[in-house]
Amino acid sequence: MYIIKVKGKAKIPDYIQLRDEQFVLIAYFRADRPLKDLHRYGLEGKETELAAVIAGLEFGKLQPLAI
Repeated sequence: MYIIKVKGKAKIPDYIQLRDEQFVLIAYFRADRPLKDLHRYGLEGKETELAAVIAGLEFGKLQPLAI
């Protein structure tokens, strides 16, 4: 699974994208509210780790999600 942080403009907030191994979009959520419905993506119980990864992400840089 891969993660990327997308910069918002004006009134549009920053977003987080989760993509699978073929880079197909599997989740898209606001960066300031990332911890909803994580069970859908196989990340339940990893809220703290995911929040730490999101806080350290650079905008526009795709990287593997390893938590």
